[in-house]
Amino acid sequence: MGVIQRFKDIMSANINAMLDKAEDPAKMIDQYLRNLESDLGNVKAETASIMAEEKRCKRELDECTAEVQKMQSYAEKAVMAGNDNDAKQFLQRKATLVEKQASLMQAHQLAAANADKMKQMHDKLVQDIANLNAKRDSIKAKVAVAKTQERINQVGSTITGAADNLSAFERMEQKANQMLDKANAMAELNQNASDSMEDLMAKYDTGATGTQIDDELEALKAKMGK
Repeated sequence: MGVIQRFKDIMSANINAMLDKAEDPAKMIDQYLRNLESDLGNVKAETASIMAEEKRCKRELDECTAEVQKMQSYAEKAVMAGNDNDAKQFLQRKATLVEKQASLMQAHQLAAANADKMKQMHDKLVQDIANLNAKRDSIKAKVAVAKTQERINQVGSTITGAADNLSAFERMEQKANQMLDKANAMAELNQNASDSMEDLMAKYDTGATGTQIDDELEALKAKMGK
């Protein structure tokens, strides 16, 4: 029974272990469901075939058993009628049927065992599919949350780098402010020095202008006879 060997792993299938190996459980769970549903179709068809075989073997065994009982009954009737030769023929036929009965019983036991195994596999697959369907939405939701967290972590790393750049920018701005303050202070000092010199020069410029006016006044008085 190659199909039984083929589906033995289904009996020990661990859905959680299958998902642990998946790179993307959200996608793989759908694929596993499709695979299991395809397997279920195959197992169901094979199970039906093997169960039919078991029923056929059981029917043949029952028919053979009925024939054995019939020959036994005829042999007893022949003995009661005093026909020993007829009784022997019935008993010989019975012996042949008993051998066939033993063979049919063995075949039926094997067919029944195979049918039971296939039924177990069928029921296991049905349950696994039901469990996966129940877990699918939950698993997909968890994967979505995990992916969102990964994106947040990536953005957080980017922000950390930006913070370093911002800190460097602030240091440059502070240095520029210091340079500007120093330049303004120097300009103020230069302006004060220039103003002092101009004031000093103006002192003497004013004196020269006053002397000239006095001279002109004296000349005007002399002209007017004052």
